[in-house]
Amino acid sequence: MEKSSRSQGSASSFEAESQDLHLQSKMRTIRMVDSARAGVTVLALLMGLTVLGVAGNTLRVYESTHVAHEFMLPLWPDHFNLRPTVSLVIGSVIVLVANLIAVCFSHVGALRAKSTLHTTATIIAPMLGLTGALIAVIFYYAVNASEVADTFISWTCRWKDIPMSQAPHWDTLCQQGHAGLYLAILLIPVEVAALALAAFQLKVERYTDRYLGARKTPVLG
Repeated sequence: MEKSSRSQGSASSFEAESQDLHLQSKMRTIRMVDSARAGVTVLALLMGLTVLGVAGNTLRVYESTHVAHEFMLPLWPDHFNLRPTVSLVIGSVIVLVANLIAVCFSHVGALRAKSTLHTTATIIAPMLGLTGALIAVIFYYAVNASEVADTFISWTCRWKDIPMSQAPHWDTLCQQGHAGLYLAILLIPVEVAALALAAFQLKVERYTDRYLGARKTPVLG
């Protein structure tokens, strides 16, 4: 009888230890995925900030150097399509705001403690970021389809070999235009990765919550 009780006790201890190891494994997975998601979010934030910086700078240079067509030797054409560059600015602003919210909910303790808001922000933020990146790229190519008016990239890159002692520096503006576009394109897979990590993290967290709830629920005999 004593041997049987000791065996049952050992089995119960082994089962409890196995459950603890399983729980620790899930918690470790959550921490790893959360760190990876936070890293990807910061990367998307920096990329969005860069796109906004270069696209905004090109618009600033245009506004400061553009003159009316009555002036002699204007630097910019009369019919000029700025909408592709504007789409990069709008899309990057959405990406920047969305990922800034995600970073705040990941690192500010008071916001992270609100589990419902934190979970919502974890999923919604990368969705908004992906939407912003898609808006930037899709609208860029959609409004860039016109062959009548020059765009910022087509005009600056056409004159990039001409040296300028003052603004606008065509070569620099051409490089900035391409950099903003390429970063906006790269933002799409980055935001997809952030969304996938957030979805996987939510799945593991819900499983862990159900597992803890099942362990705390007494078994009726």
